Amino acid sequence: MNILIFVVVLAILIFVHELGHFIFAKKTGMLVEEFAIGFPPRIFSRKKGETQYSFGIIPLGGYCKILGEDYDDPKLSVGQGEKNETSKKEDKRKFVNQPKKNQALVLIAGVGFNFILAWILFSISFVSGMPVSASQFKDKVVEDPALVLMDVMVNSPAENAGLEIGDTILYLNSGTEAVQDFVNIETPTDFIVSTGEKEIEILYKRGEEILLTKLTPEKGLINEDSVAIGVSFDVVGVVDLGFFESIWEGLKMTLSLIKIIALSLIMFVYGIFTGTSSLAQVSGPVGIVSMVGSAFEFGIVYLMSFVALISINLGVINLIPIPALDGGRLLFLAIEAVKGSPMNPKAVNLLNLLGFILLMGLMLIVTVSDVFKLF
Repeated sequence: MNILIFVVVLAILIFVHELGHFIFAKKTGMLVEEFAIGFPPRIFSRKKGETQYSFGIIPLGGYCKILGEDYDDPKLSVGQGEKNETSKKEDKRKFVNQPKKNQALVLIAGVGFNFILAWILFSISFVSGMPVSASQFKDKVVEDPALVLMDVMVNSPAENAGLEIGDTILYLNSGTEAVQDFVNIETPTDFIVSTGEKEIEILYKRGEEILLTKLTPEKGLINEDSVAIGVSFDVVGVVDLGFFESIWEGLKMTLSLIKIIALSLIMFVYGIFTGTSSLAQVSGPVGIVSMVGSAFEFGIVYLMSFVALISINLGVINLIPIPALDGGRLLFLAIEAVKGSPMNPKAVNLLNLLGFILLMGLMLIVTVSDVFKLF
C-alpha cells in the first residue's frame, strides 16, 4: 500500500513539474513534441494536435520534449538548399532559437509549479484543520493542544526511556507534583527543571497506543546549571482559519520552507567537504516510501502537508546548478548569454552525462543507506 501511495504521489509531483514546462513552452510558441508521464515502454500514447501525449510503464519520471532543446538534436542541423516556409516556421519554434528569457522561463516553470502545488496543498490543509505550532499562532485559539516531541537527543535519558519524535506527552509526574495541561512549552520545561535529578514518570501516546515510561533528568545535556531529559517539544493544535487567511498562511509557510530547505541543502553540501554531513540526514525513495505511508496513516491532511514538503524539496533540488537538472540548464543558458554564442554541444553533452552519473550514484548511495536504516 505504501509503495502504491508513493507511486501516485511521485506521479503527481512529476506531472505538475512537467506541466509547468509544457504550459510555458506552449505560451512562448515553442513546439512541444511529446508530453509524457513515466518512462517507456509506453502503455498509452495519443497525438492531439502537434503533441504526443504518453504514459510510460516505468512510473519514476516523466518529460516534456520540446523541439530543439537537446544540443545533439539532429533537427538542429541546417539542411542543404533553400528551406521552405514550413521549415522556417518550425525553426523559429525551436527551443534554442527562442529568446533567452523565454528559454529561462520554460526551464524555471517546472520548479515554479512545484512551489505553487505546495502552496495549494498547504492552503487546503489549513482550511481542513492542519495541526500547527501554537507558538506560530499566538493570537489564535488553538483547539486540542498537545505537547509533541519534535526531536530526541542521541543517548539522552529520553531516548534511553524509549521516547521518539512524534510522541505526544499526556502527563509528567515527579511523585509529588504532576502536570498535564500543556498550553505552552514553558510549562513542561519549568516542571522538568524544578524536579532536579528526581525520577519522572511520563505517560505518552504513539499512534493509537498509550505508553508509560520513567526517566531521570541529567545535568550537562543543555547546560551545566540545570537538568534536562534531551528533547525539544512544541505545543501542536488546530487553528480555525478562514479561506483567505488559509491561502495567506499557506503562502507564508511555502516561502518559509523554501528558504529553510535551500539553506539546509547549502549547509549539507558544505558539510560534505568539511566532514560534518551524514547520510542519516537524507532519505531516498526507500525512506520516502516509509514516510509517505506514515503520513497517510495519520490522515489525509498530514499526507497533503507531506506531499507539499516533498514538492518544495523537488523544486529546490532542481535549481541546483548541476548538469542534467533545470539549474544546470539555467547555468548553461547564463553562460551562453554572457559569451554571446551557443556552448559546444560535445562539452554540454559530456557535462550532462557526468551530472546524470553523479545523480544516479548519489541516489544509489542514499538508497543503500535507507535499506540499512531498516535493520
